[in-house]
Amino acid sequence: MINLFALTLSEMGLGKLEFTVIGLVILVFPVLFIIASKNLDAKGVFDWMMDKPQDWIGKDKFIK
Repeated sequence: MINLFALTLSEMGLGKLEFTVIGLVILVFPVLFIIASKNLDAKGVFDWMMDKPQDWIGKDKFIK
């Protein structure tokens, strides 16, 4: 005999609001992660640093 174990959402203490927030995070996080990953790649950051050397934080260490 197989005994399956499962809890309902109310038994876990999750209401409609919490379930909605979890659903939104599951949908929004991957999209924002992909957008951020494309904008923060090493080549993109390096190109920006070379195009605008006066704008980046580490300019005083390397450019004199």
